[in-house]
Amino acid sequence: MSGPQTDQLWEDHANWWQDEFTDGADPEYVEQILPLASELLAGAKRVLDIGTGEGQIARLLAADGSSVVGMDPTMAQVEEAVRRAEGPSYARAGAADLPVADESFDAAIACLVFEHITAVDRAIAEVARVLKPGGRFVFMLNHPLLQTPSAGWIDDHMVEPPEQYWRIGPYLVESESVEEVQKDVFIRFIHRPLSRYINALADAGLMIDRMIEPAPPAGFLAKNDSFQAAAAIPRLLVLSCTKSADRLAS
Repeated sequence: MSGPQTDQLWEDHANWWQDEFTDGADPEYVEQILPLASELLAGAKRVLDIGTGEGQIARLLAADGSSVVGMDPTMAQVEEAVRRAEGPSYARAGAADLPVADESFDAAIACLVFEHITAVDRAIAEVARVLKPGGRFVFMLNHPLLQTPSAGWIDDHMVEPPEQYWRIGPYLVESESVEEVQKDVFIRFIHRPLSRYINALADAGLMIDRMIEPAPPAGFLAKNDSFQAAAAIPRLLVLSCTKSADRLAS
């Protein structure tokens, strides 16, 4: 997350995130995101959680036995993360300027963070810089193709019988928007095509070794009858990457 507008929106609405997505409140985190983070980073000794928010992934990884540092540019999130404590250490910093030494972590994770970052190439280069050669990067995004702006179900009543289609928005167009995610809660999002991320990862020497497109978990689908129709449409994209062993820190 970067830029004064983005930072201020997150400062203003930190409580929304803390109330709606942490401490078991969100089934996608409980049933899908947290288990994936634990699985993909199993055995990592020293982990950097980029865009840690109030620290729920950092706390999970610390409980798994990793030494974890969580970083977030939002003071309200960092203060809450420190208050909840339970193992990790925290610092206030944005992804594009990480205040840590080269090759100081053997793993890093960014969960639902890069959708809010302006300087995406610099941020991905920073991930590569702080990872040891052979280090892992777990990159979780709202699915860039299937969760584009304006994506969603379209009911076509011009055919008989009526049909339903999943609309994909202007996928190839990079765009910024401020969305009202809940009444009076506004968050800035940046849409980019998947190739934009993959090429930036490759340029930084972060090579994808696993790609996961999980179906929405049962707890999410159960929240609303209309969600059942989207049971085969992934909301999350997970890229597990390894830093090339011959990549030199720059």
